[in-house]
Amino acid sequence: MADKKKGATITVEQIGSPIRRPADQEKTLIGLGLNKMHRRRTLEDTPAVRGMIRKVQHLVRIVDEA
Repeated sequence: MADKKKGATITVEQIGSPIRRPADQEKTLIGLGLNKMHRRRTLEDTPAVRGMIRKVQHLVRIVDEA
């Protein structure tokens, strides 16, 4: 990965529904602060958040990396 500045953020948008998905994927979306379609959240860019995004990569898209 590229150099991560202190206080770096990442903005994600939910583009897929958790309906008919495993419960852990739905809980991961809730953990990211997403629970409805097209909602956006700006989160701290940490390895934990990156892992959560990777787990539900088919349900979210990265809008902005700052």
